[in-house]
Amino acid sequence: MTDADTCRREALLFGHDPTPRIVAIEPGERLATLWRRREDGAVEQFQEPFRPWLLAADRDAVRDAEPLELEGDGYRFLFEFTTWGDFLAARSHIQDRHLEHLAYGSQARQALVRSGRTLFKGMTLEDVVRMQVDIETESLSASASDARILVIAVRDNRGLLETLTGDERDMLRRFVELVQERDPDILEGHNIYGFDLPYLLARAAGHEVPLAIGRDRSEPRLGRERSFAIGGISRPFNPVWVYGRHVFDTYLAVQRFDWARGTLTSYGLKEVCRAFGIAVDGRVELPRGEIGRIFRESPDLVLEYARQDVLETARLAELVAPTDFYMAQMVPDSFGSSAVTGTGERINSLFVRAYLAAGRAIPRPQPPRDYAGGYTDIRAVGVIERVVKADVESLYPSLMLAHRIRPASDTLDVFLPMLEELTRRRFEAKARARAASGPEHHYWDGLQSSFKVLINSFYGYLGAAPFHFNDYDAAARVTELGRELVVRVAHRMERDGSRIIEIDTDGIYFVPPPGVEGEEAERDYVARIAGELPEGIRLAFDGRYRAMVSLKTKNYVLWGYDGKRVFRGASLRSRADERCGREFLSQVVDLLLQHREDEAGALYEQTIEAIRERRIPIEKLARRERVTPKTHTSAARQRLADVARGVPVGDYVLVYERANGELGLLEDYERNGRDENTLYYMEKLHKFAGRLREAFGDRFDSLFPRPTAQGIVRAPVQQALDLFG
Repeated sequence: MTDADTCRREALLFGHDPTPRIVAIEPGERLATLWRRREDGAVEQFQEPFRPWLLAADRDAVRDAEPLELEGDGYRFLFEFTTWGDFLAARSHIQDRHLEHLAYGSQARQALVRSGRTLFKGMTLEDVVRMQVDIETESLSASASDARILVIAVRDNRGLLETLTGDERDMLRRFVELVQERDPDILEGHNIYGFDLPYLLARAAGHEVPLAIGRDRSEPRLGRERSFAIGGISRPFNPVWVYGRHVFDTYLAVQRFDWARGTLTSYGLKEVCRAFGIAVDGRVELPRGEIGRIFRESPDLVLEYARQDVLETARLAELVAPTDFYMAQMVPDSFGSSAVTGTGERINSLFVRAYLAAGRAIPRPQPPRDYAGGYTDIRAVGVIERVVKADVESLYPSLMLAHRIRPASDTLDVFLPMLEELTRRRFEAKARARAASGPEHHYWDGLQSSFKVLINSFYGYLGAAPFHFNDYDAAARVTELGRELVVRVAHRMERDGSRIIEIDTDGIYFVPPPGVEGEEAERDYVARIAGELPEGIRLAFDGRYRAMVSLKTKNYVLWGYDGKRVFRGASLRSRADERCGREFLSQVVDLLLQHREDEAGALYEQTIEAIRERRIPIEKLARRERVTPKTHTSAARQRLADVARGVPVGDYVLVYERANGELGLLEDYERNGRDENTLYYMEKLHKFAGRLREAFGDRFDSLFPRPTAQGIVRAPVQQALDLFG
């Protein structure tokens, strides 16, 4: 590769402007304000002209404006504006006329795409100032009659740890002082978008205390609802913007972090930190609904609870933030926005930046159409022992590189060079991470993770409707090659005598052939098959398990040799499930793995009786429901609307099924006369058991009979008469 090629690829990934250590950008009407954190820790501010822009397919899209014509087809007319107001007026005019166009509503993204700059170049996560914030309150709603902030806990990665309490006005003023004194680049919190910042804003407004925590001493601004992409789904949230600073919500970030791993059953701070082994020693646990009472009786206990919250938030951020932080060094967007943007859109912005820098037009997206996806198959169900997983690493990106598959519209040839460079840099970063320790290890590991996220999104980008360089023929070719390859590997294993359990796109669970015993032999076996694959395709040993409960495609339980269990699939791990059902499933799986099926049936009957006799704590039967705009407009959600009156949109309520068919609030259970719908919960337990039907086979109906209002009623056993005896 020549020096020119190296420089070009560097610019494709990181932008064509190398300015280092920019920690924030805030474009205005005509000027953009930027902040750089020098190596000595001081922050310097500078300004430069900002010219908003949009692209259109029609030269006459904007009245009285002469566009710059770009090379190529599609959105080839670039309109630039003197002020942000002029841009908004032009965009509104284009939208009213339903003209094709490309226009970013984010000023920061517009400025960064055109300038070729990105944030945090040359910095590590520890180089920026990160402040964690947590509040403890009397009520969950800032508008409740008893609303009050009891404690504000503040920590940063430069040694600050302070808990504020006392008069609410004084606490709010001191919080503002701390933010201005410490001058953080990033504000972090667990559900900081959904709770802490909106609550602080509301209470400050009520006391007429300006929450002036912006770098220009402005107050935070509540944004409009947007979607947060997690794998193939999206969830709504309302961002909060702080001028000159970024907001990072670990509650959202940990959901994306866990999406592929699937190890968490709750996203609460305490539960997450316990699951990841980063909980503080001597963790204080307090019931959310009793914080106010406990504070009045033992204020020091609540202060310690809040201190531990910000300490754990910092630890969690250090785990989940590096991927987004190092990606911000590539993606032309603010850190807070990029962290909640889907990876496809991140890649799209890299392409748009490269094409505009070269004076090229942006192609129109292809209209959506169906095409065949990856190969999935389940060939064995039940409890299967001595299981190994082999994984084709980065299957689709590897196939795209090996077969030179790229979008037909990529006339500038950036798609494959970008993918090649990301892959090369990831291998280098992985090697350096293995050889390093401490902060250096964390740096390289965070960097390789950022590269991996982008690499694995290149295929998905091809087959997604909104993206300008999508190509469904190319996407279909990739999946066709993927299906052929994984089936070829499975057939090769079967010829050796392996038993295939499940194939899922790029991974194969199997029982090794006779004679392959122990981890070393299993690794050698996978390596031997890998050696027969085409160049550039890497088959890797991806784990070994004592046993596997195989149910249906993408739904299984893995039991490791270390005794840990991993639940995969929506039927086995849903956070919407009642705790009673989750615990029941976990216990039954344990019995299955130990071949104690009869005891599973006994456990089922005991639990049914406990529900019928109301011996299950209502907290284990209740479920959490989020109040959304649809709660009060959808007929299907009317029952929830009836009990959620006055609850702010975005908040959660704990509800249970009442005997009269209505929903009840958990807090009203005693007042309602302990009236849970026992038949509903018995039938629900039967449905939980049904999720494991494949593992029990023909014995399922006898072990888990359907309950009635009287519980389990078995037909009397008929004694056969021996008429000839």
